[in-house]
Amino acid sequence: MTRPIPRRGLAVAGFVVLFATGAALGAQSKSVAISNFAFDPPSLTVERGTRVVWTNRDEEPHTVTSANANAPFKSPGLDTDETFSYVFDKPGTYKYFCTIHPHMVGQIIVR
Repeated sequence: MTRPIPRRGLAVAGFVVLFATGAALGAQSKSVAISNFAFDPPSLTVERGTRVVWTNRDEEPHTVTSANANAPFKSPGLDTDETFSYVFDKPGTYKYFCTIHPHMVGQIIVR
């Protein structure tokens, strides 16, 4: 015999799920496509705490590598449709590039 779950328990469980996913904190996610040997958009402005997700849409591998010493992020080589993400928690301008194709550059501006 199963017992019904009290409604109050459902509300608490829902809050825990929202809080754990960051939804309760207003966490944001923005996307950058890697396509035609370029980052699109090449410059992206986000709020502090935003997760940026890069997705490789090319048939060739690419990386996403910070050019700033104060925000060291470096993806492994990303094959087609693979992703890399990083949460920007401090204001500033973060330039990055592809180590395989150094002419590919981009920047994230965090406010």
